[in-house]
Amino acid sequence: MLLQVTNSPFNQEQAELLNRLLPSLSESQQLWLSGYLSACNTQAAASAVGLQNPPGALQQTEATQATKELTILFGSQTGNSQGLAEEISEKLKSMEYKITLESMNDFKVKDLKKLTYLLIIVSTHGEGDPPDTALPLYEFLYSRRAPKLNDLHFSVLALGDSSYEFFCQTGKQFDARLEELGAKRLSPRVDCDLDYDEPAARWFEDVAQSLKKMDGDFSSGPAGDGAFVPAVSSPIPDQPKYSRTNPFRAEILENINLNGRGSNKETRHLELSLEGSNFKFEPGDSIGIYPENDEELVNSIIEELQLDPSESVPINNQGEVRSLAEALKNHYEITVLSKQLLEKASEANEKLKEFIESGDHHKDYVKGRDLLDLVRDFSPWNISAGELVGTLRKLPARLYSIASSYQANPDEVHLTIGAVRYESHGRKRNGVCSVHCAERAEPGDALSVYVQKNANFKLPSDPDIPVIMIGPGTGVAPFRSFLEEREEIEAKGKTWLFFGDQHFVTDFLYQVEWQRWLKNGVLTKMDVAFSRDTKEKVYVQHRMLDHSRELYDWLLEGAHVYICGDEKNMAKDVHATLLEILEKEGGMTSEEAVAYLADMQQEKRYQRDVY
Repeated sequence: MLLQVTNSPFNQEQAELLNRLLPSLSESQQLWLSGYLSACNTQAAASAVGLQNPPGALQQTEATQATKELTILFGSQTGNSQGLAEEISEKLKSMEYKITLESMNDFKVKDLKKLTYLLIIVSTHGEGDPPDTALPLYEFLYSRRAPKLNDLHFSVLALGDSSYEFFCQTGKQFDARLEELGAKRLSPRVDCDLDYDEPAARWFEDVAQSLKKMDGDFSSGPAGDGAFVPAVSSPIPDQPKYSRTNPFRAEILENINLNGRGSNKETRHLELSLEGSNFKFEPGDSIGIYPENDEELVNSIIEELQLDPSESVPINNQGEVRSLAEALKNHYEITVLSKQLLEKASEANEKLKEFIESGDHHKDYVKGRDLLDLVRDFSPWNISAGELVGTLRKLPARLYSIASSYQANPDEVHLTIGAVRYESHGRKRNGVCSVHCAERAEPGDALSVYVQKNANFKLPSDPDIPVIMIGPGTGVAPFRSFLEEREEIEAKGKTWLFFGDQHFVTDFLYQVEWQRWLKNGVLTKMDVAFSRDTKEKVYVQHRMLDHSRELYDWLLEGAHVYICGDEKNMAKDVHATLLEILEKEGGMTSEEAVAYLADMQQEKRYQRDVY
């Protein structure tokens, strides 16, 4: 119904404003506005006669309080989304919101229609895929069962890696789908690269200001009791001083090549001292290492661009500066190209701009190339040292699964790192962190590290539950941690390890330790696959099929299954093999086998740490 000026107390301009506003309000918004105006009138009347707490004001406080319920859902593979969600939850609690904080894996989708405010914090895994914990909600939203969400107000914080083509794809999909279902944005989606602290803080401030307006709090000043700063950069007393943004300098105690002479691989076993760090970790967590770029590569880039290596350039937004040479060595990513980097760099290079505008060639170009390739391929350049670092993203840490138990080694952490070396586009290439550890990190040196929690890859709380571990190559690292822990706590549950690599003689990582655990019963059973020792290549999934009946029996006993390692090939093959075993030994249809594994994932009996 339109408001007519002739029979209302409003002038023409006010009536037009109301006629534009009222049809756009949902039922809950109309009720809130009605209560708000009623309370304002009651408060004004009460003030005139000196009442402090008129009845209407109390009712309005209760109504407003009822709307201050907010749900935060996170979808996390490595723990970053969960960590941010927990910090934002605490901040919103200080603003007197009643917070429900859950992993998407635990959220009951039937409750979606009941929500008024929803924040989604989700990472993108692999080539644009949702993380495992996000799959149930993701699939529900894209199913025919997804409800209309006209009363929902939401915002999405997307985490990703801009070196991948489908950057923040999962966050973009959640954002678009919620809009399609009728939900309204509290604030625009923000897409974060690996260095996510500042954009995450800006997103939170936008969300907080929108919430204040929605709930009728129009006071000026920062949201809540101050601007949001992730706890990793502002520790509170019961947390360690060191963190992702303030890494600990861990001394290298041991650096050993695990592979034998003649191996095609080089796998380093690192033992780091954590004494004084106040770090604590559990089996399944990871260590982040901030590496150094190869000095030879840094010098080649500076020489090609004819820049002064001693010129000062910024390394952050706080005004800190370093020499160009040090900045490129320690602070900026120079070994990975992305579309975003090419677009920024094209501002200083017309030839590159034409290349980008001519089509999607950049998708193929960025694969296997680094900054030196870009500099040489599109020479000459008209770029200053400051402009150069302005095109680059921060040098991100590399995550490695912890290969030791805190209970067994409280002042140490052990890592298993495979050195990455390959040739691409006529040049030899090195993995930034792995080759730094293999070639330039000696005992007595120090590495900048922090602990990355991973709640999605954890041993069962009941030590009597059977455990099946599948980890070829360096993917076996967390299972060394699992078994050290179970030995320390004297767990009684059965354990079964599937391990694979190229050659028995040169590549049987931690062989003596597995044999000792088999002898003392910490490890119940072990099956190995050495792919290059036989005419036909044999992998861990083949060994699983060899023992399909026994493996199925373990599943019936409630065993938890863990997979660690390569996602593109190994993890997909192992997943397919599990489905095959369920069909073969359990007499299931393919649909029933898929549902069985999905239920295992939901129950946290099937966990993956894949990359």
